Amino acid sequence: MNHAQQGPAARQSAMAEQVLADGSATAAELAERFGVSLMTIHRDLDELERQGIVRKFRGGVTAQPSGVFESNVQYRLKTMRAEKAAVAERALRMVEPGMAIMLDDSTSTLEIARRLRLGEVTPLTVVTNFLQAINMLSDQRGIHLMALGGDYDPLHSSFLGVSCVEAIGQLRVDVCFASTSAVHGGYAYHQEQHIVSVKRAMLDAAARNVLLIDHTKLARVALHRVVPLSRFDLLLVDDGASAEALRDLDEHKVTYEVCAMTRGGDDRAGAT
Repeated sequence: MNHAQQGPAARQSAMAEQVLADGSATAAELAERFGVSLMTIHRDLDELERQGIVRKFRGGVTAQPSGVFESNVQYRLKTMRAEKAAVAERALRMVEPGMAIMLDDSTSTLEIARRLRLGEVTPLTVVTNFLQAINMLSDQRGIHLMALGGDYDPLHSSFLGVSCVEAIGQLRVDVCFASTSAVHGGYAYHQEQHIVSVKRAMLDAAARNVLLIDHTKLARVALHRVVPLSRFDLLLVDDGASAEALRDLDEHKVTYEVCAMTRGGDDRAGAT
């Protein structure tokens, strides 16, 4: 299809798809690909940024996270897959039949849900606000699925807000598995305040808390402190973590395990 003949909405959707797939693009590349002027491209990128799908930088646009920008869930699903698989495999060993567990809206914990579909750990109660996980487990025999309601956020594919926090407050689970965007200096961080409030409520509702991260999140900060790392009983990270980053965890007396990764995965940096 001739992109130049598309309406703005269709063109912006196609543009978002490309940037989410590639990670980033320059305005000049997009103008050539879509056959429109640079002025039109910048208007399109302004709209995509307004929607929170991408962030602009001088001369282009990116889907990658920053200290104040959380990546769209469609981008996060594509990144650091081998790393997330490694920590999820270890996390799954902590899940026993009869437990109630909570999964946050991270693509790291989605890897746990993917493995629960094998049906090897049942019966099990799974509580989550992540639509991707809800869809994955909705027809799984042996799993009692509890979906947390709230305001649907399409950029995170999850339910958030005051009603979600209140629903979490009525529950008590054995283990909460969660991820955050950044870890540094004894704290976990995230870019968005409305995500932080839900994660904190989830941690308060669990007897034990486990943080799943890929190594790119170490030695990074984001806008909001979520909780001190002491709130987690265990931090799981893949074996791509540097010695310096692990020393920082040691200095802050964080209990952590390094999980061996199957090589050959996607090495692009991801978000939660």
